[in-house]
Amino acid sequence: EGAGVVVLEDVEHARGRGAPILAEIVGYGRSGDAFHMTQPHAQGEGAYQCMARALRDGGLDCGDVGYINAHATSTPLGDRIEQEAIARLFGGGGGHGVGEAAGSPWVSSTKGSVGHLLGAAGAVEAVFTVLSLASKALPPNMNLGAAEPLEEAKVSLVSAQGMMPGDLSVAMSNSFGFGGTNSSLVFAK
Repeated sequence: EGAGVVVLEDVEHARGRGAPILAEIVGYGRSGDAFHMTQPHAQGEGAYQCMARALRDGGLDCGDVGYINAHATSTPLGDRIEQEAIARLFGGGGGHGVGEAAGSPWVSSTKGSVGHLLGAAGAVEAVFTVLSLASKALPPNMNLGAAEPLEEAKVSLVSAQGMMPGDLSVAMSNSFGFGGTNSSLVFAK
């Protein structure tokens, strides 16, 4: 069990009252691939479209994103498909080049630390993502044994907690649900 709360406020109002601003939502994407009740689309089309729409909504390029809090539920099929969608969108030199796979943002999933919180997962993972930007700390993939990255789907997995390079100020949080209901939020410091 768990819960997360994200307080949204107009930036001018927050500044006017002197509130600490940890991050701003700068992009949002959603998709509904309706491929299967519990499995994602086999080619990750819903995940890909969702992330691409979030970037487009924010007027961002792939190279702007330095960290992705992946949905990653530790299911072989779902994780592979999300990894492929991330690599398809961010791979090929389109990213910062800060990770092990040049051009890829750093990727981790916080479910290994807190479990899958089902209905609360999206909010809790958004909080993790915002706190990552605010503290410039990359949360590691806890309890990850040997990752099996596909050759064509290289992403930069965070294996131990580390500090974000100073120029990384944009992060994405993915939440993909049953029935192909997908959402991605993009936050900026």
